[in-house]
Amino acid sequence: MLQSTSRAVFRKLLSPTLAGLLCLAAQAGRADEDEAPKGPAVTALRATKACFDNIVEVSGTIIAREETAVRPDRPGLKVTDILTEPGTAVTKGQALARLSAPEGGTMQITAPVAGVISGSTAQIGALASPRGEALFSIIARSEYDLVGLVPSADVAKVAVNQPATVNMIGAGKLEGKVRRVGPTVEPNVQLGQVYIGIATPQRLLLNSYGRALIKTGQTCNVSVPLTAVLYSPAGTVVQVVRRNRVETKRVEVGLLSGAQVEIRDGLAEGDIVVVRAGALLREGDVVRPVMASAEAK
Repeated sequence: MLQSTSRAVFRKLLSPTLAGLLCLAAQAGRADEDEAPKGPAVTALRATKACFDNIVEVSGTIIAREETAVRPDRPGLKVTDILTEPGTAVTKGQALARLSAPEGGTMQITAPVAGVISGSTAQIGALASPRGEALFSIIARSEYDLVGLVPSADVAKVAVNQPATVNMIGAGKLEGKVRRVGPTVEPNVQLGQVYIGIATPQRLLLNSYGRALIKTGQTCNVSVPLTAVLYSPAGTVVQVVRRNRVETKRVEVGLLSGAQVEIRDGLAEGDIVVVRAGALLREGDVVRPVMASAEAK
């Protein structure tokens, strides 16, 4: 009897405690629901720092930096054998042709420099002399120049020895350097001349068109995807997320690199940026940021 009474008393004491615990759990659940972010999901990422190259574009044509003419050193010789042809790379001292003398005997014409044969007038049976047309023309050391024009506003940025990447149809990408910058600009078109040196074993077609990108400097700043930037009547802006709400920040943009844009002012490293900003998001809107991976940039 005593044991039954004790159990009944224990249950009476325990019941309010259980009820209180259940009530607290329910309240905590409601609080979690209240604190959970609401609104539409938006893809976001943290702004990071990156370096951007300052690039000046140049368009122009390919010329030989130095062409060497090859002729025999005496008159009255006749071409008997041609040992090379235009477009062939040759080494210094390599035989280019054989010639016969009127008195008998043969001699060889050799390359005075290494390079690429750019042209030839040699024909079997034709006469050759020191004063006639050159039998061969050699692009010395396989060195070319892209002679291009740049706007006068960019001429001051270009300096000797700055690296350049040259794109040519049929030759792909070639590395070069600024070799010379013209001292004047054409008054009618306000363009200045730039020589970009290229050394390559490839045969480049003289007078062919090329386009070069000259790296004139580099800056390192906050970087965001280009899709995060909006151009509005109020200026250039980026939307960021703070405490699950949208904030619109005016920014100063700088250089571009692929799909990334330099932000010179208005954002800090680590700010959570809406990757694809749009007119549907307004200042103060509640959103649920879904963080993108670094590869998504």
